[in-house]
Amino acid sequence: MYISRLLSYAAICISFMLLAVSCNTAGSHYYDCRRGSDIDRFMSQDKVIISGHRGGNLPGYPENCIETFEKILDCMPTFYEIDPRMTRDSVIVLMHDETLDRTTTGTGRVSDYTFAELQRFNLVDRWGTVTPYRIPAVKDVVEWSRGKVILNFDIKDVTRNVLVPFINSLGAENCIYTVRNAEEALEVYKEDSTARMSAWIKDLDQLESYVKAGIPMENIALAYVVSDIMKDSDRALYDTLHQMGIPCMVSTSPRQDREESPQKRLQLFKEVLASGPDIIETDFPVEFLRILE
Repeated sequence: MYISRLLSYAAICISFMLLAVSCNTAGSHYYDCRRGSDIDRFMSQDKVIISGHRGGNLPGYPENCIETFEKILDCMPTFYEIDPRMTRDSVIVLMHDETLDRTTTGTGRVSDYTFAELQRFNLVDRWGTVTPYRIPAVKDVVEWSRGKVILNFDIKDVTRNVLVPFINSLGAENCIYTVRNAEEALEVYKEDSTARMSAWIKDLDQLESYVKAGIPMENIALAYVVSDIMKDSDRALYDTLHQMGIPCMVSTSPRQDREESPQKRLQLFKEVLASGPDIIETDFPVEFLRILE
């Protein structure tokens, strides 16, 4: 198993070095988002959009990390789904898991540490390599993102009535919020009636629940159709969403991203792309360059 993972890591490193040739200079893929309509315009492109799940990752560049965000933007236009959590001293940071063990050199629950204490730990990449990077505060992430990229907050243990006003207090207009149902959408909407959302919409009944709850469709920047491949059986849902001006997103994170072989993973990505989604959310955004270009 160890040798297999080592060979997989080596293959990924070689693959990225080859892709790096096509990466441009810093700033070439920035997107200056100053208002909600800028989010709408970005999401309505006539070509498939690749989104970095947990901010994406690369060898030596871990998830939910500012340095990773910048590195991927050197290579391609994108937007990032990221994961806010609260420290013991009420600082909002980025961390997907409840605990530190998988993605840092630390152990235990994020909420048991102060922000200063968390800075003792280094972030670890997907393949277990310790990096020089630290757990970022959301405030710093938002400041870094200005004029560069759209952020999609997949809320963990930070309540919406805390996170949304906090983001607004920073004057950020480039942020959207993931919601899994109409109730969560209402929580966001009550805090900010102009907020854009990434809404889970798995069928027409769930779409109707958002309408009945009074959520304006213009607030839904994109619909995650809770799938990895666009299916013909769900065509009525996709057509209805498109008629409302809402792009459809699928995710490769639950299945395709777990394939360790880069070659096999690329074949799976081709199948996803061929099914015709508007947006693909993935742990490996840069790998899609091999089939998009």
